Parts: sequence; C-alpha cells; structure tokens
Amino acid sequence: MKGVIPIKKSLLALYSLSHFWVDLSCAFLVFRTMADAPSFSLCLLLYNFCAFALQMPLGLLAGQWNRNGLTAGGGCLLTALAFLIPQPLPAAVAAGVGNALFHLGGGMDVLNSSERRAASLGVFVSPGALGLYIGSAWGRGSAPAFWLAPAGLLTLGAAIAWLYRRRPAPRNAPLDLSATSGYGVLLPLFLVVVLRSYMGMNQSFPWRDEGALLLTLALVLGKTAGGFAMDILGPRRSSLWSLGAAGVLYLLSALPLPGVLAVFLFNMTMPVTLWAAAQAMPGAKGFTFGLLTFALFLGFLPSFLGWPSLLAGPWAYAAAALVSLALLWGPLGMRAARC
Repeated sequence: MKGVIPIKKSLLALYSLSHFWVDLSCAFLVFRTMADAPSFSLCLLLYNFCAFALQMPLGLLAGQWNRNGLTAGGGCLLTALAFLIPQPLPAAVAAGVGNALFHLGGGMDVLNSSERRAASLGVFVSPGALGLYIGSAWGRGSAPAFWLAPAGLLTLGAAIAWLYRRRPAPRNAPLDLSATSGYGVLLPLFLVVVLRSYMGMNQSFPWRDEGALLLTLALVLGKTAGGFAMDILGPRRSSLWSLGAAGVLYLLSALPLPGVLAVFLFNMTMPVTLWAAAQAMPGAKGFTFGLLTFALFLGFLPSFLGWPSLLAGPWAYAAAALVSLALLWGPLGMRAARC
C-alpha cells in the first residue's frame, strides 16, 4: 500500500471543511440556544441520538438513494434550518438529523473514492473534533454573529451540491447486507469504537483543563495520521505500533507530553476501523458507517447517565489501548489479506 489519496482533492477538501463547520455549527447551536433550557439534558440526548444512532438506518436509505453529494448537501441545509426553529427539542432533532445526513453522504463518497486506502478517510473524519471544540467555546462564551454558522452551512451545502453535479463521485455498490468475512469481523470493530468513545468521555488527566486545546489537536492529528500510517504500514502493523505505544505512554500520562502523545496514538485507529468495516460489507457502506457511529453513541451514554467511570488512572487507560489492539488484531488480519 502507498499513502496516496485517490479521491479528487477538491472534493476531499470541501468535505473536510464542511465536516469542521457542520460540527462547529451543531455545538454552537446546542450550547448557545439550549444550555439554559429546562430540557437541556433531553436536547443533548436527542441530538446525539439523531446525529449518531440514526446514521445506521439512514445509511441504508442513503446508500440506496445513491446521491451522496445531495445527501451531504441536504444535511448542511437541514442543520442550517435548525437555527430557525425556536423550540429547543425540535431544533436539536433537526440539527442531529442534518449532522447524520452530512456524515453519511460525505463518508460514503470518500469510502467509494478511496477504494482500499484510508488516508482520505482520515483527512475527512479528523476536522470534526476541532469543530466541536471551537463551536462549544463559541456557544458558551463570546462568538461571532449568530447568523455566521447557518450562512456557512448554506454556502458549503450549495458548494457540495454544485460540485456533485459537475463531478459525480463513484456510485454506491448495490445493497448487500451479507458481510464478506462474516459478522464476526464487524463485532470486534464495533466494540473497539464503543471503547474509544467511552475513553474519550471518561479519561481525565491532572492537566486536562490547561491542555484542552492540545488534547483536541492530538485527536485531530491522530485521526489524520492514522489513515496515512495504515496505507504505508498496513492495518495490522500501524495499529500495533500506535496502540502499543499509546499503552506505554498512558502509563506516564500524569505528565502532559506523554499524555498528549498517548491520545494522538490511541486515536490513529479511527479511520482504520471505518475502513475495515466498509471492506467487510462493501455493499452497505452507509450502514457500516452508521453502525460504528451507533457505537460512538453507546460509548457516550454511561457518562451522560452519570454512571461512575470504569476507567480510572493511567493503568486503566493503558489496558484499554491493549484491549483495543486485541480486538482489532483478527479483523485487520483478514482485511489485510484481501488488500
């Protein structure tokens, strides 16, 4: 494998910028307009359910519709319309569904175009974390004019639709819900994403508040680097090096530098799991993309419900990295044999 991005650079850049802005806009809307509402907890739950859990059934429909660019552009439009809804609960649902549609349309286009490589997938998924960080800060504090977020969404949605009409990306494969390597491949991938999401919600460092921006950048750059590393080293070796090193560095994560590097390395497998799931079920990429975002939702739930964390301290974080590696080893070996 070589670290090449086959997808048209203009389309990848537009999807990546849109991912950043969609996630920024959703976080901004939630924390600016809903945080003081009595129903804020319900708004947050509904938003996350629609944005992540609903991607699985919506992915089946979007895959059959076979207009990924219009799905992504429509998601931007629906998210922009959420800013016009005065009631918090309907606005949360609209923003969540819009977010889900954008991710599905963009994700399927990138998966279809990148074929057996993961670099472009890493570039596409990584800006979302930075968007959430900035959008949350804007929503909780001072921010540019309220109209800036929906105006950007409308502009980006129109640009996606225009580029889609001019340069259509490869079409989705006919719907086929039979996994080429069996559903046993998808289950460990699903569990890895649940664990990664749970880690993101529960890991804590003594320096976390002061290093919040550094941790966010570690997430972003780790996801980006993970796709390139997989294309160069292969899925198994890249995961072995990244998760093995993350496990060692988590033991020293009371210090900022090892902790930031551990987070960077731990998140390198995100594009790898998305790539492997799509390879396991190539006739339902939207469904597999949604399956793993549903796993993200499940990892979010325990923290949202206030349950005590099962991960406490460096040894627990290191163990989570090694468990992730053990879960990935079998599925990635099967995927690598087909590349």
